[in-house]
Amino acid sequence: MNAYLEIFRSRRVAVVCLLGFSSGLPLALTSGTLQAWMTVSGVDLATIGIFTLVGIPYTWKFIWAPFMDRYVPPFLGRRRGWIAAMQMLLGAGIAIMGALNPVTMPWALAALALMVAFISASQDVVFDAYRADVLRPQERGIGAAVSVLGYRVAMLVSGALALILSDQIGWQNTYWLMAALMIAAIGATLFGPEPEVQVIPPKTLTEAVIEPLREFFARHGAWGLLLLIVLYKLGDAFAGSLTTAFLIRGVDFTPTEVGAINKGMGLAATLVGVVFGGMLMARLGLFRSLLAFGILQAISNLTFMWLAAIGKDYAVMVLAVGFENLSGGMGTAAFVALLMGMCDKRFTASQFALLSALAAVGRVYVGPASGYMVESIGWTIFFGFTFLIALPGLLLLFVMRRSIEAMGRA
Repeated sequence: MNAYLEIFRSRRVAVVCLLGFSSGLPLALTSGTLQAWMTVSGVDLATIGIFTLVGIPYTWKFIWAPFMDRYVPPFLGRRRGWIAAMQMLLGAGIAIMGALNPVTMPWALAALALMVAFISASQDVVFDAYRADVLRPQERGIGAAVSVLGYRVAMLVSGALALILSDQIGWQNTYWLMAALMIAAIGATLFGPEPEVQVIPPKTLTEAVIEPLREFFARHGAWGLLLLIVLYKLGDAFAGSLTTAFLIRGVDFTPTEVGAINKGMGLAATLVGVVFGGMLMARLGLFRSLLAFGILQAISNLTFMWLAAIGKDYAVMVLAVGFENLSGGMGTAAFVALLMGMCDKRFTASQFALLSALAAVGRVYVGPASGYMVESIGWTIFFGFTFLIALPGLLLLFVMRRSIEAMGRA
């Protein structure tokens, strides 16, 4: 128990939680909240549809990540200097967004939203690098958990809370309040410690681009690690891709019921899962955590298979949604800790950005295949398949055990 308390008293963990909030705050302001503002203002749907493209920088952030490995700001060090600069720019950008009118100046707002998304994605790159650099090996699990917690709370603040505030104080003041929160987050950056291990950054931009790849693929089992990144949460991604459609169309729950249980309770279960999983990792270590949480993720898919087989049942629905989100949150904590452990501290920004982009492959591309499968084999067999597709990742864990255990100690 003392080990757990020591981790929670860690200044590094506290800063990572606060910076997770800083990382999550801008996302809704350039997506869902902005879309709501435009809709209420009477902007046509075609223009609103085009605005969804402002999220592109989040997908391609690994392209400029080497730049942030190579160059060191003249203040606050290699990582915190970049984070503070991005926070200042985000505060200014969000404030200016609030001053624009989406009806009379839609394209100026679009350009500014794209810039804010680019700066936000850049903050994410450096935050991920700082988190991996500053946390000790035994803190990575809880560090991953509290950063996800901070991120999700920030999304609620800039999403649900911002929509509520817009009715009370108007959209301009709402965006200005969010800008003030963004600027206030600089305090967390100033409070943050420097990483204990100091490294020499790449001497040239070319080195910053080439060396992260060369260093990674020079490792024993590099290709196995990359395959593990894709496979570990693949079953989870397959099952989750059509969960809402299944609950509404497959077993005839109402949208209100799905919203309350799948979205509301599901979010709470995910947050509990990431925190509980992070705490368990302090005792289990990286390999055993990945294995235990991966097994729970696979079993959670069978609860949806059970629901599909018996039909509409509230108790089973609550069990399935709660178990799936709880185990998925635990798996996320371990998985983020795995990605942190894979990074060489000279190139953390580049390597983490690339590895996290690879991890998103399954989540992004399984949707179309899932739809065709359900049409062909039905919901019950589909969820049985998602259980089976989770097994190769668990088997690969055993193959890569030595490498993973070494990462957990490094």
